[in-house]
Amino acid sequence: MGDIRSIPGASSGFSEDEDFTRFVVNIKKLTSIDLSQYKENQMRRRLTTLRMKYGYRSFDEYFAALTAEARLRNEFLDRMTINVSEFWRNPNRWQVLREKFLPQMLNQSSRLSIWSAACSTGEEPYTLAMIMDSLGALDRTSVLATDIDDGVLAKAREGIYLERSLRDVPPDFKSKYFVPEDGAFRIDGRLKKAIKFQKQNLLLDSFGSHFDLIVCRNVMIYFTEDAKHILYGKFAQALKPGGLLFVGSTEQIFSPGQYGLETADTFFYRRVN
Repeated sequence: MGDIRSIPGASSGFSEDEDFTRFVVNIKKLTSIDLSQYKENQMRRRLTTLRMKYGYRSFDEYFAALTAEARLRNEFLDRMTINVSEFWRNPNRWQVLREKFLPQMLNQSSRLSIWSAACSTGEEPYTLAMIMDSLGALDRTSVLATDIDDGVLAKAREGIYLERSLRDVPPDFKSKYFVPEDGAFRIDGRLKKAIKFQKQNLLLDSFGSHFDLIVCRNVMIYFTEDAKHILYGKFAQALKPGGLLFVGSTEQIFSPGQYGLETADTFFYRRVN
């Protein structure tokens, strides 16, 4: 497990709050994941459960184990990147996509190719499918949804969600595309048929090309700066000239020009011709 005595503060004379605060700082240094961006109580409960699963007495001990064992790091990363997806997350940005960009794209092309990268349990690609259907263009759209985790892909294909995942879904969309079932909600079968779910490692696998729209939101924060640089370049090359990259609310690209991109709107970046 490593020598936890080498970690500052890893003695018995510190508070649980200090222990967790130090863990947040150390995890950011180790993985570039900023746990402070999440609600502390919810995040702390989740991580405490994971830590206690292996019997570590403190977050200092758990962090020492994470640095020493790849298996534990991978489980931690899986836990941190799962179950944070919601339908219509940051609704105002989806509204811009629906009312501004997608109508423009549909006027310029008879068929659209869309990719939801790191799609988690499917809320994002299903949101895209709902929007395309509402625009009368689902049959003119191919939606690819990829993730590295077989477990979340299975949940996405199943298409059953709890109420909390639907809190930002507009009421008319909720009534049209979800069927109540045993205390949860099942996604409309037409939307499931419209999406191709596929396993992919963003860092290692090659990308497709000529996408009109790539959506990769609330994912880049999990990667190092070097990895982000590589991924933004790969995303840009996977877009058609004029295609859009839609990122999350914590993932602004400060120098899009270095990737052949330009800012089209807040958190939207267009590939330069």
